[in-house]
Amino acid sequence: MTTALITGSTAGIGAAFARRLAADGHDLVLVARDTKRLREQATELHDRHGIEAEVLTADLAEDKGIETVTARLGDRKNPVDLLINNAGFGNKGRYLEVPMADELTMLKVHCEAVLRLTSAATEAMRERGRGGVVNVASVAAFVPRGTYGASKAWVVQFTQGAARDLAGSGVRLMALCPGFVRTEFHARAGMGTDNIPGWMWLDADKLVAAALGDLAKGKSLSIPDPRYKALMGVVKVMPRAVLGGITSRTGRKYGPQ
Repeated sequence: MTTALITGSTAGIGAAFARRLAADGHDLVLVARDTKRLREQATELHDRHGIEAEVLTADLAEDKGIETVTARLGDRKNPVDLLINNAGFGNKGRYLEVPMADELTMLKVHCEAVLRLTSAATEAMRERGRGGVVNVASVAAFVPRGTYGASKAWVVQFTQGAARDLAGSGVRLMALCPGFVRTEFHARAGMGTDNIPGWMWLDADKLVAAALGDLAKGKSLSIPDPRYKALMGVVKVMPRAVLGGITSRTGRKYGPQ
């Protein structure tokens, strides 16, 4: 059996990864802030699929939490074969409406933690000549829309650059860029979702299946849905000035309420 470590594993996309990987026979290291939810999740996955599920309580907004996870990723005796960097959140409000402390916390989780965890994992994986990393970003990475989008753009650029640098090492890296997914994400951020059209919503389990398929194919970027692939195709050819105006209006219409 191989072992996968998933951050933000107790809800949303992280929980969908945990379900799918456990069903496929992978042992798991489940990482989140809530120990009670982690233990419940570990017990459920063990009982249902017969896999081993290790619980690791860590807050990736703090150095101590990041260090706890990097230490586990660097454990050569109990190696991690697949890292899913999924932990993340959104802040409600436009630029300058969000407290600076909250903006910096987002960058800590989305950028610093992803850098440090990916580096710890890939160093050990390169020694073994195999392994994979999925860094969960967002289609928001491709449009000029606030700190959240900027942080996810960093995830995409970092992941694709690292993938090129590690080409031929046996280690695969991929940035996963979903659109709107039915999870706890928006509720936790206090964001309304009633005004988001139904066609824009994705199913977390289907998203994960597509993402793992793209990772197996060696892709460094996954936009796991034809609808969003088409939208991002339009974004690529649209002038930035025009795109900025559209995303600003769209953000007011479909963003935090």
